[in-house]
Amino acid sequence: MQTRQLGTSDMQITPIGFGAWAIGGPGYAFGWGPQDDNDSIAAIHRALDLGINWIDTAAGYGLGHSEQVVARALKSRGAASRPYVFTKGSLVWDERGEIHHSLKAASLRREVEQSLKRLETERIDLYQIHWPAFPPGNPYAPDIEEGWTALVEMQREGKLRQIGVSNFTVGQLERISRIAKPASLQPPYSLVARDVEKEILPYCLSRQIGVIVYSPMQSGLLTGAMTRERIAALPPDDWRRNNREFREPNLTRNLELVERLRAIGTRHGKSPAEVAIAWTLRQPAVTGAIVGARRPKQVDGFIGAAEWRLGEEEGSGLTA
Repeated sequence: MQTRQLGTSDMQITPIGFGAWAIGGPGYAFGWGPQDDNDSIAAIHRALDLGINWIDTAAGYGLGHSEQVVARALKSRGAASRPYVFTKGSLVWDERGEIHHSLKAASLRREVEQSLKRLETERIDLYQIHWPAFPPGNPYAPDIEEGWTALVEMQREGKLRQIGVSNFTVGQLERISRIAKPASLQPPYSLVARDVEKEILPYCLSRQIGVIVYSPMQSGLLTGAMTRERIAALPPDDWRRNNREFREPNLTRNLELVERLRAIGTRHGKSPAEVAIAWTLRQPAVTGAIVGARRPKQVDGFIGAAEWRLGEEEGSGLTA
């Protein structure tokens, strides 16, 4: 599978990375309902066998469980076939499992040490600030300089190969770039969520900051497998039940978009999911897309987007 340089870093990544949010399992505020760890491990193995060379996880996914599952999946693979492992910090939880946010240097140092243990590694390939502030909405994010400085120091110490951020605005990127330029930004991006096109993507392209987008299939909504009946049957602890894109009036519009994706995919022998992912990858600023899977069959349903390119006319037509 082809690879692309992540920003100006020393890493060459495949256009698709394995997203490990959903495999964090249930039992916390942002869970996806029940998940079998053996299915998760099989899905990771399938992705790596098909050529994907990076996994994106976070401490907050399953309150550490996703990182542990990733470590279990990689134990059986030799060092030569080990993928890059990316993770994120800033979301911390208490003994009741309630999530809080901290970018204080001491807190981030604890998080990095805990992630290193859960991932069973001596160095994390890409460590990212998960959120500049949380809950989202505070544009000032007063502690980002302190948190970013802590990551720069840990990179110098050898704990972190590269450092990046997620969910940052252009203004926040400017602030931390005065300390050190991030290797990458991880923003949400899909046919449904296009806010980053106006400022963030052009900014990153002009400054050679790698972009790895998350939720290119809008958390499963654009896969072609999601129906009204399936959405209605989502487990009570699946966070998507309360997401506005899965509810009216947005749901009807989004399911109509899926049919347009299906029509394009049918002409090329591709799934709606592959068309949705390929649409994000056509952006010159986008280095790669994070695509989640809970079972091996789901990997088979999107892997074709890594090599296939959506035509300019068809891609533009989807947003017309």
